[in-house]
Amino acid sequence: MNAKTGTGSAEIMASAAAAAAAAAAAAAAAAAAAAPSDVDSALGDLQAHLNLIFARTRSLWRESAARVHPELQVGGYKLLTFIDRAGTANAHELAERFEMDKSVISRQVRMLEELGLLESRPDERDGRLRVLSATASACSALAEVRRDYGSRLQAVIDELTPEEIRAASKAFRLLAEV
Repeated sequence: MNAKTGTGSAEIMASAAAAAAAAAAAAAAAAAAAAPSDVDSALGDLQAHLNLIFARTRSLWRESAARVHPELQVGGYKLLTFIDRAGTANAHELAERFEMDKSVISRQVRMLEELGLLESRPDERDGRLRVLSATASACSALAEVRRDYGSRLQAVIDELTPEEIRAASKAFRLLAEV
């Protein structure tokens, strides 16, 4: 027992524990109060970076389209890359996939054919439909664009750890579900 205060060591320890608990509660309250602004700040950063990614993607589409053909528009480039990857497509599939009016698809297909990037033939199963496929020159140009972009992407990915790649993949998957 402390002769001056009349308190024992158990009371001092209890008092210290209570003070520590109060300090911890105050720290937790401060952290909780700060958390929303931290979350808001992080969300703001995420939105800003997503905007940069989208802007860069639009820029890459323009650059890539011009590399395939100087007169190729971004909309036509998107259709052409889809057809190239799919092997073939028809206008109905493209309209559904890209959520575009068939008249817009028709104009884009006509432009791609005029540029020598797309071929069409009658569908063997349904003569009303046209089967669309990329020309050999279009496939070659698209492959070159993909190789170059793939090299640039690989250089960035090489800077990341496997954990960072998995975290980015998870984030993109979750964002795609929104």
